Amino acid sequence: MSLWFWIVVACVVSYATKLVGYLVPAKWMKNERMSRVAATLTIGLLASLTVVNAFSSGQQLAFDARFGALLAAAVALVLRAPFLVVVIAGAAAAALLRLAGWG
Repeated sequence: MSLWFWIVVACVVSYATKLVGYLVPAKWMKNERMSRVAATLTIGLLASLTVVNAFSSGQQLAFDARFGALLAAAVALVLRAPFLVVVIAGAAAAALLRLAGWG
């Protein structure tokens, strides 16, 4: 099967999943437990995407400037810096590490 077949299948599955979401009764969505589960899943998905993008290159692990940028951003978050400062700290750390020749 070709790549286009799998792209079309992914599109159909994505659309079907979205369509099924509209069929969920409203009272299920107003449940406190559902709100907690949805919030937890969102955090877990974002964390996993961050880790995959920070520590992988292709199909292998990579510790390069992205690791330092993530570490700098984490320190800024622990210090309760505003979001823009966190982003700038991560970008500056990555730039400086790349300038130093690491990654």
